[in-house]
Amino acid sequence: MQFLSGLTLTLLLLATSTSAQQITKIQQDTDDTVANTSSSNAVSPTPGSNEQILKELEHMRARIQELETQLRNQSTATAVQVHEVAPDVANNQLVSPGPPPMGQPAVGILQAQAPPATVETKSEPFAFADFSWLSGNPRTKDTPYATKFFTPEIRFDVNYTYDFNHPADNTIGGSSEIFRSNEFQLTQLGVGGDFHWDNVRGRLMTQFGMYSQTQPRNDPSAARGQWNLDGAYQYLAEAYGGYHFNKMRGINVDAGIFMSYIGLWSFYNFDNWTYQPSYVSSNTPWFFNGLRIQMFPSDKLKIEPWFINGWQSYGKFNNRPGFGAEILWRPKGWLSLVGNQYFLGADTLGVKNRIRYHTDDSIQLKYYDNPARLMDKAAFTFTLDAGCESGGGVSCFGNGSSGPKQSFLGFMEYNRFWFHKDVFAFTVGGGAIDNPGRYLVLLPPINGATAISGTPYFTENPGDPFKAWDVQGTFDYMPSQYVTFRWEYTHRGSNVPYFSGPGGITPLGGNTGNPSSLVTGFAPDLRKYENRGTVAILVKF
Repeated sequence: MQFLSGLTLTLLLLATSTSAQQITKIQQDTDDTVANTSSSNAVSPTPGSNEQILKELEHMRARIQELETQLRNQSTATAVQVHEVAPDVANNQLVSPGPPPMGQPAVGILQAQAPPATVETKSEPFAFADFSWLSGNPRTKDTPYATKFFTPEIRFDVNYTYDFNHPADNTIGGSSEIFRSNEFQLTQLGVGGDFHWDNVRGRLMTQFGMYSQTQPRNDPSAARGQWNLDGAYQYLAEAYGGYHFNKMRGINVDAGIFMSYIGLWSFYNFDNWTYQPSYVSSNTPWFFNGLRIQMFPSDKLKIEPWFINGWQSYGKFNNRPGFGAEILWRPKGWLSLVGNQYFLGADTLGVKNRIRYHTDDSIQLKYYDNPARLMDKAAFTFTLDAGCESGGGVSCFGNGSSGPKQSFLGFMEYNRFWFHKDVFAFTVGGGAIDNPGRYLVLLPPINGATAISGTPYFTENPGDPFKAWDVQGTFDYMPSQYVTFRWEYTHRGSNVPYFSGPGGITPLGGNTGNPSSLVTGFAPDLRKYENRGTVAILVKF
């Protein structure tokens, strides 16, 4: 009887992890066995009674093994459920479902019915909504051939621009996206992608085509010192390496060449609502060379300080680096607010006491979204920029004893409408700038002039006036997420002759002498107005 009592206690312990129905069944079997055993002992204490007891014990042993099997199955299922929701903190994602880790100890009998632990998951920053509608963001939603180590990216940007001024040398000035008229030109061939492994990250994107010639020409910092910086970085649009720290919603520390956000529009035309951006974007930096720290306190907020060589510069203009920061906030899927601040940059070559300040602030708002209608989406953007330079013979606040006014004030505003489930889109907008001193105005490449050489035919002296405005209308056909066919009309104007006229901006026999010198018998044909039509094919994988 003591032996049976021990078995009964074991069964009661096992029953605590089973259902009420299982407990009732075990108790009934145990009571019947004990009753039968007691009856047999009382009536006929013969050797045959021992045989019956052994049979009952064998039945109970089989039942115990059955219950143990059920408990093991329940323990495995619970472990798998907990494993499925465990976060991959390094990538801010949930890991794929799979078996519990090898060597995991069996869950105890009394633990099997414990409620599963609640595990907090962290979403990727800005992944709570689809932001592909934003200008400056690519609208691709997936990347073919992406792996855990590398996400490739390939871009083609080809355009044909018809300039109604018909410049004789086919040269367009005053733009950082369009450089030749009445010709097919490869603006950019970009090959690269993102590397990511064990929190280590890096990005590479090339810039073959027109960008590889035109971008270095707009950076005068290469004139300071040796080692040909504009040649060293000529074919690189982005190239940086860094590390991801698993703090907050993520912290990224990157160093190298990375894209500037000042001006809202992306350096890559595929990502934008227009091909030719307004002056606020076209005359502000496309790249920075230095260090940035991206901090994500939440999945809706990014704070990003910069420590950089200067304003779109491969090197420093003087002895002082530039500083800046971005704050990006997207509280809803239909709203994006961004502020970029730049300060303390000594960005005039050879004038170490002239300091630059700049603020760039934008709002993008999607005010209509109805996929069931022909016009399925509508949004607008507004950007306001202001800045100045102080010291070194110029003043932020007006002409006076400190020198002439050297400032920047500009805006741009666009509306975009999508049709037929985003297959078609139409954008209209424009903007204007006022930049006395012309320190941000793109220099027309007269007789091969660059930002280093300057030109006597279009000066950039302190106080030189410059006001300009533009309007654009853009139509896009997007049969695939990877391609855009774009038609665009642009009108631009300025208060001084600035755009290439019919006579062009190149001497008859080609570039002659030093770009900064006067050429005998030559004068560039500059006009106050320009009208252009552009057709482009933009591809991104």
